[in-house]
Parts: sequence; structure tokens; C-alpha cells
Amino acid sequence: MKKKNILYSLCSFLLVSSCELIDYHPYDVRITGETGINAKNIAKIEANCKDKSSIRFVTMGDSQRSYDETEDFVKHVNKRNDIDFVIHGGDVSDFGITDEFLWQRDIMNKLNVPYVVLIGNHDVLGTGEEVYTKVFGATDFAFIAGNVKFICLNTNAIEYDYSNPIPNFNFIENELTNRKEEFQKTVFSMHVRPFADEFNNNVARIFDRYTREFPGLQFCTVAHDHRLTADDLFNNGIMYYGSDSMAHRNYLVFTITPEGYTYEVVYF
Repeated sequence: MKKKNILYSLCSFLLVSSCELIDYHPYDVRITGETGINAKNIAKIEANCKDKSSIRFVTMGDSQRSYDETEDFVKHVNKRNDIDFVIHGGDVSDFGITDEFLWQRDIMNKLNVPYVVLIGNHDVLGTGEEVYTKVFGATDFAFIAGNVKFICLNTNAIEYDYSNPIPNFNFIENELTNRKEEFQKTVFSMHVRPFADEFNNNVARIFDRYTREFPGLQFCTVAHDHRLTADDLFNNGIMYYGSDSMAHRNYLVFTITPEGYTYEVVYF
């Protein structure tokens, strides 16, 4: 009887402890840890930048599979004391696997400043969009830092077979008047730029016209190409600045002042 009790207890212990060793399917959308990150950090950005006439922020992107490099990026930014926030331009994942999002989230959470993450074309693969919306939030969002409105867009049209309105012109049009008394300048941020393979280029020039309706349009930021770019895509003076991939160990720093803006490439 005693031996049976011992055996029963041992089996029960193994059964309970083994639950911690279970690994779910890579595309399972069970989320552990923090969620709703963009909304939380937007509140911090807006509070920290309230009434500022000048802001300085970092753009980077395409950190998929570059975990060590992203760790080093975070350490490098944390050594500075002049950055207001960070914009991740998308592609935190490579295959849309749940753990990829969580690993990158946990690395980016070590930043001393708030950050937001845009959705990239790789982030849409598999169940990636569902994971992205749980961990980070809506695929289109906006916030105001100082007197600058940032319009952050999902531009990965081809991943939806052009069946969804991407870019979402209703969202863009609404943001033109939403809180209009609070901003005098505008920056558009997206993963895929117009005329790139993933963009819906049937509406590229319409997209340009929409962006230019916004007050004080400064420039647009993009990622996706895994190289540094600076292009006047529509030959109208509006620059599109592209962040490199994290694998190449650099990021962009933008400073917007009452007089204009500057940017620089920083290597780490």
C-alpha cells in the first residue's frame, strides 16, 4: 500500500511538472507577458513630450532573427539621454511565429524610453497579425509628440491579396481632423514605401496626395528594404527615409525643431 502511494505521488508530480515543458504550436496565439504595448507607450510619449517645441526620436526596423543586434541597439540607445522615443518600423518576426514577437518585445521592453512597433509584411504571415494586435495593438495608429502628429500605417497590401483597404484611406482621412488643434506638423511612418513590391501601387499617387493634405508634413519614415535610403519618391520635396535592418547595426535619429528637421545615421 505504501509503495502504491509513493508511485501515485511520483506520477502526479511528473504530470503536473511536465505541463511547464509543453511547447505549443509555433502559430498558436497564446500570449504570455505584456500586451497592448503601443497604447501604453503612446500615453507615455504624449505625456513626456507635451508642450515640447523640439523632439528627438529614433527609427529602426527589420529586427527579425537579429536578437543579439537588437539587444546591442537597446544598450546603445540607453546610453543616450537625448531620445524621446523609438519607432520600430516593422518586421519584428520573420515567419509570423508567436515566440518571435514575444522575444523581440522582451528585448525592446528594456529600452529606457517608450517605443512603438509598426506591422511589417513578415509580421502578417501565419497568425502573425493576430499576435501583433494582441502584443502591440491596432495595425494603424497615430499619436502626437509635442506639436507633431505621427501617422503610423499598415502598408503591406500584397500580404492581404489587395482584399483589405491598405493603406486605409478612411483612417488617414479621419486623422486629418482628429485632434487637429493639437498639432502643426506631421510625420508618416510605414513599413513598406510607395513603389515597393508590397505596396498597393495602384494608389501610390493618391496616397501622396493624402499625405500632403496634412499640416506641416515633414517627411515619411519606412523600413523593409534592409538598407539605408533617402528618396524624394514623388519629386515634390517630401523625403522618404528608410531604416536599415538591425543586422547591419545602425539606426536613424531625427530631430524636429521650430526651424525644421535634421537626421543622422548612428552605428553601434
